[in-house]
Amino acid sequence: MKLSDEGRVTAEHYKTLQSGELGIGFALVAAQRVLAQRYPDRMVSIVPADTTLRAGWVARGNYRPQFFAELWKPGEPSLALPIACKGNHSNTAFAHGQLASASAHVEAVHIGHLNETPVLIFSTGLPPDGHVTVHALCAEGRDGWLSRPHAEGGGLDVQLSDAHHFPEIRLPAEGDKPRTSVTGFHVTPERYEWFGRVLARTAAAGLTAFAGGGGATTQYLTDRQGRKHFTGFAHAAAGSVQDVAHTFLGIRFTGTDHVFRLNGTRVEAFSGVADDLLHFLADGRVEQYRREIYERRSAWPSHSSNDSWNGPVSVLPDGTVLAMRLLS
Repeated sequence: MKLSDEGRVTAEHYKTLQSGELGIGFALVAAQRVLAQRYPDRMVSIVPADTTLRAGWVARGNYRPQFFAELWKPGEPSLALPIACKGNHSNTAFAHGQLASASAHVEAVHIGHLNETPVLIFSTGLPPDGHVTVHALCAEGRDGWLSRPHAEGGGLDVQLSDAHHFPEIRLPAEGDKPRTSVTGFHVTPERYEWFGRVLARTAAAGLTAFAGGGGATTQYLTDRQGRKHFTGFAHAAAGSVQDVAHTFLGIRFTGTDHVFRLNGTRVEAFSGVADDLLHFLADGRVEQYRREIYERRSAWPSHSSNDSWNGPVSVLPDGTVLAMRLLS
C-alpha cells in the first residue's frame, strides 16, 4: 500500500506547516538568548512585523520580515532589528538557500541610513534523523536606533491612528542620474519616535491578547492593525467579566485557557500575565508596565514545573506565563 496523490499532498502540506512553525519557535528563542547576552542591560521584546508595519504603510504582497526584536530600556532609545526565520526538513544546502531568500525579507526594512540596519536571519533544519540545527546570520549596522517618545507628549501611553507613508526606499543618486526608489519600508529620522511608539504598543497588544483580553487589546491597535478583531470581549482586568486565574510559583496570573485533543489525549493550556502587570496594560499604562518589568527582570522564578498544576510552567521576564497539563 502507498499514499495516494492526495495523501502525499496532504502529508507535504503538514510537513511544511510543521517546519515553518518550529522554525519560528527555535529561531526566536535563539534570537532572544543571543540579544540578551549582547545587550545585558536591555529587555528584548519580539513583535510581529506585519502588524507593526500596517500602522504606517499599505503594501500588500511585498517582502517584509516576520518579526522585529526591540531592545529597550526605560528612558532610553530602543534598538529595532528585523528578523526573518524559516524551517525545513532537508539538509544544510537547503538551509543556505533559505538564508539567501530570508535576506530579501529583512532588507525590505531600513531604519536610518540605507544598509545600516542590523538584522537577524535563521534557517532551522529538522531532519528525520539527526539533531535539530539552527543556522543563523547577523548583519551588523550602526543604525536601527529609535528616538525615545517624549514623556511630556504622553510617551508610550498615547493612542495611535493609522499613518500613511508611501512604501518606498529612496536610493542614493549615481552620478548625474536622478534618484530612484524601490518598494519597501523606510523609517527615516523624523519617524523614529512614532515607530518606537508603534513597536511598544504593538508589543503591549500581543501581551493583552495572549491573556485573552480583547477589550484591553483594542486600545493598542490602529484600524489597519486589526482593532475590530478584538472588540466585544472584556477581560476580568479591564471589565466585569471573570475569566481564568491561577497562582504559579507564588505569583497570581490572570488569563485564558484552552483544551486541545492531541491524538486522543486532552491537553489544557493556560496563558496569562501577572495580575498587577495586566492591570497596568488594561489601563493603557505601557510606561508603568515597562518600568515594572525592567526592575523585576532578574527576579522571576526559573522553575519549569508547579506541583499543584501537575504540568510544565514557563514564566518569562515580560510577566507572561504559559502552563500546560494533561487532562484525564
